[in-house]
Amino acid sequence: MAGNPVTDAPLREVRRAVYRPVREGNALEDTVARLVQTIRLGVVAPGESLPPERELATRYGVSRDTVREAIRELADTGYLVRRRGRYGGTFVALPLPRPAEPVSVPLDELEDVLGLRRVIEAGAARAAAGRALEPEARADLWSRHEAATAAAEGDYRRADTLLHLTIAELAGIPSLVALAAENRARVNAWLDTFPLLPRNIEHSNEQHESIVAAILAGRPDAAETAILEHLAGSEALLRGFLA
Repeated sequence: MAGNPVTDAPLREVRRAVYRPVREGNALEDTVARLVQTIRLGVVAPGESLPPERELATRYGVSRDTVREAIRELADTGYLVRRRGRYGGTFVALPLPRPAEPVSVPLDELEDVLGLRRVIEAGAARAAAGRALEPEARADLWSRHEAATAAAEGDYRRADTLLHLTIAELAGIPSLVALAAENRARVNAWLDTFPLLPRNIEHSNEQHESIVAAILAGRPDAAETAILEHLAGSEALLRGFLA
């Protein structure tokens, strides 16, 4: 297999992507959006705490007042919980709020997001399979697969997301990780509007094993084919529930 060995810590690039500086001009809105992305991707799990306000302000390149206002907005809508005292801080709500009404997504918007997802994730799987992965990276990829397989229903989508983002990281293209994170956050917002299906979870885990095995075996064609077959299943559900 060609390419440079993977040496970055697991999900390091994902964390860089979700905590990168926001754009000037819409600091509050972009900070809210970045925090929501962090929640929907499961970078911070329900019940866990966000980094301190000072750290968030530094990472986003905004004032602490902007961070506080963004946190206040998300606390008011049920996504975050603020606690005072020795073990206080800002925590992701457990459970997260769910939409009160069914969601309908315009077909052109749905197809645009899903089409981009196919390009990003198939390319990431192919690139990861073509690299010389360090033992630590190989072990982490397999452990992400095992975590998804063992996950309880309430934590399954988070474990699934972290597996897919790990594959994006192993592609060795940092800018791809930011695109994958943004795209996955949009998809997760839609997936969270309808229930998990037990048979679909079982099938998804079988497909995950095929994807991971192809990457670890250094078979780019097989990795790409396996992940496209996997994505087709969730695409069918998304179209059925939302379009």
